[in-house]
Amino acid sequence: MQGEAAGSLRGLSADTRLIALVGFAHGVSHFFHLLLPPLFPWLMPEFDLGFAQAGVLMAVFSVCSGIGQVLAGFLVDRVGPHRVLLGGIGCFVLASVVLALADRHLMLFAAAALAGSGNSVFHPADFSILNQRVSVARLGQAFSVHGLAGNLGWAAAPLMLASLATLAGWRWAALGAGALAALAWLVLWRARELSTHAAVSDATAVREGTAPLGFLRVGVIWLCFLFFVLVTAAFAALQHFGTPLLHAMYELSVPAAAAALTAFLIGGGAGIIAGGMLVARGVAQELLIGVALAVAAAVALVLASGVVPAWGVVPLLVAMGIACGVPGPARDLLVRRTTLERCGQRSYGRVYGFVYAGVDVGVALSPLAFGLLMGASRFAAVFGGVALLQVFAIAVTVGVARSAPGAARVSA
Repeated sequence: MQGEAAGSLRGLSADTRLIALVGFAHGVSHFFHLLLPPLFPWLMPEFDLGFAQAGVLMAVFSVCSGIGQVLAGFLVDRVGPHRVLLGGIGCFVLASVVLALADRHLMLFAAAALAGSGNSVFHPADFSILNQRVSVARLGQAFSVHGLAGNLGWAAAPLMLASLATLAGWRWAALGAGALAALAWLVLWRARELSTHAAVSDATAVREGTAPLGFLRVGVIWLCFLFFVLVTAAFAALQHFGTPLLHAMYELSVPAAAAALTAFLIGGGAGIIAGGMLVARGVAQELLIGVALAVAAAVALVLASGVVPAWGVVPLLVAMGIACGVPGPARDLLVRRTTLERCGQRSYGRVYGFVYAGVDVGVALSPLAFGLLMGASRFAAVFGGVALLQVFAIAVTVGVARSAPGAARVSA
């Protein structure tokens, strides 16, 4: 009995350390999503950039991240996630140094490309580690911490970079980001347990997805990819345009609108935590995703109506943020289940890399579509479009459930 208890405690300690290490790495990757945008007030006059050119810089980041994510998945499956993670963080260090030394437009684009390439490795590497090394019973909490750490990275980047740029200049801010990446590299380099592969068996995988590119012939994996495109496009619409949208539609002051958007993002973090707890209790993944997205879509439609008083906007956005965050852990477990059933454990890297490339597609397409609506002053249509995307995501979830039979619980 004592031996079993001691073994359980050792397992918990090992899981906790792995989850913390991977969460820290994911937080750093999200920090580098925002390496450039907080510095645009300094970079744009320095390099005579317009908003269109600034947008192209971010497009370069997204393209490199999306294409690199698919390629990184194969690399993770071939050489292991630890070395790939170190390579990605090394790209962040280089991106920071190139940005700090930039004296022409080309160097800004090089920094964006390096940052996007570095970002590309994290989802396939992170999920490969978590799925292979963390106890199945704790995967819900692991995915919850992973998602929350990413949100914290987003929150930290504008504060740190803008503060450093104000105090010492934008070049020192870039070097500060590089110092953070260098610290992360050292921490993960010393984490030798990340370089040890757990033994895996593909006995549970069906024949169709076990070849190197076999997963591309599995329809349910394309549905997972589409799900990521839809939910990310909906989220990015509010992340990019939330402040001007609320200012224009509900006549909130710009600071109040920004605070409301922050409340939405905080709600998203709370939802991720709640979602991890719910899947750990065995709530069916598809049911959890469907109900949460239905709530989010309903709130978006209420906001689209324009009948909400100004004081009611923040509570509704918090509720919507929670509803958007709850599906995160269940979504990642659903991808895990699909991978096991169709491709096997040795395909974690390439499958997660491919479906998470949908995030970059959603981020790239969302500003184009919703920017047109904002430019035409069709503010209610923005909220309506968000709701429509979430309804489509529910339909895709139903398709995944029908295409990938199996238990919809953490024990799957």
